Amino acid sequence: MNDSAQPLISVVIPMYNEAENAATTLKRVAETLAGLDYELLPVNDGSTDATAAELERLAAADARIRPQGYGVNAGRGRALRTGFAAARGTYVASIDADLSYEPEYILRMVETLEAEPEVDLVLASAYMPGGAAEGVPFKRLWLSRLGNKVLNLSMSENIYTSTCVVRCYRRFVLDCLDLESDGKEIHLEVLSRALAMGFRVREIPAVLRSRKLGKSKFAFGTTASSHLLFTVLERPMLLFGLLGAVLSLVGVLMAVAILIMFAQGTLNPDRPLITVMLLFVLGGMQILSLGFLAAQMTYLRKEILKIRRSLARYALKGSDHV
Repeated sequence: MNDSAQPLISVVIPMYNEAENAATTLKRVAETLAGLDYELLPVNDGSTDATAAELERLAAADARIRPQGYGVNAGRGRALRTGFAAARGTYVASIDADLSYEPEYILRMVETLEAEPEVDLVLASAYMPGGAAEGVPFKRLWLSRLGNKVLNLSMSENIYTSTCVVRCYRRFVLDCLDLESDGKEIHLEVLSRALAMGFRVREIPAVLRSRKLGKSKFAFGTTASSHLLFTVLERPMLLFGLLGAVLSLVGVLMAVAILIMFAQGTLNPDRPLITVMLLFVLGGMQILSLGFLAAQMTYLRKEILKIRRSLARYALKGSDHV
């Protein structure tokens, strides 16, 4: 990240085909941050409409607007990473282009970081106590709530809303994370790495409202599959442990049934019950073993992330980032 002319707040706004939203969004955010030293970084994620031209027009009228972008749609994760790399602020916030969450939450998140020095990352949460959703289609809201509850199982802390883009970071956090995701799974990658490195996460209640302009970019299949994969990678025993335990239990029950039939003299040697029982027991034990190995690898990965954070803090010791 570039430190020259460091503002207090950088706001990263990923945009894909948001030409009709761009002016309204940037105006609302600018009005919210009036009186503060800030910069706005709308990131054009390879839009096929007039988003790029509209951002250039807006930037020509306001030097605090610094458009970023690229020619081919690559996903929200790439857009956020592009914005984070260009951000110069002490605090770096991100927000939806359609303002599903009011820009006032940027101020609340910054206030939380300033009031609580031990907190490193603040999330706007519609699903925590005090949060709410208004006008969101029931099916999408239900799927989102369910997905976040499942994702919460993979987190080392209780996170009510893991998938929201509205967040605010201390700059040092982003310097440490070394993000890689291009899609919406970046929200999960951020939390996974931040928690593994020992950063403190705080949620604040927020209100999610339905999109008013433009078309939704939500793709359920892609998002659901990536989030399920994340859950398995973070807590492999959720899958391997459950599956292995079920198979082993079925095998044990079959063994009990075989013993009962043997004691009663009704066991038919022509039936492959013993073979099937052994397959279930051995298969379950094998899957459990894979789960333990995967869990150990996950633990080692998190320990490496902690070491990397310590090295980064040591390298920046004495600077304003720490």
